[in-house]
Amino acid sequence: MDKHKDNGILLATNNLVKFVAGVMDLSKPDNELLNNVYREISEATGIDTALELYRLFKGQQVTFPVRFLNPACVKQRIVEEYDGTNVSQLATKYDYSEKTIRRIIKNSLEE
Repeated sequence: MDKHKDNGILLATNNLVKFVAGVMDLSKPDNELLNNVYREISEATGIDTALELYRLFKGQQVTFPVRFLNPACVKQRIVEEYDGTNVSQLATKYDYSEKTIRRIIKNSLEE
């Protein structure tokens, strides 16, 4: 594993994932060795995904928005799909309240 010195601190390079993969037999990973969050990811999506997330985001604090879809794009779609009678269907489709759908439509009309 390559290491670089930076102000007296040893920093591991991206080869760390290769190192971890080489140490662990990934065909039969021992999930007890994994940190809790990586264990949960591994159990839900597989060890390869957990290793890739580790490689991409190690050392960072990552938060996931409650909404999966981009709110600006969803608002645009709601306005495009609104036909005057489908507030309830749009609310169900995009997981918003009917009040929020009406507000989005109202705001789009004011613009």
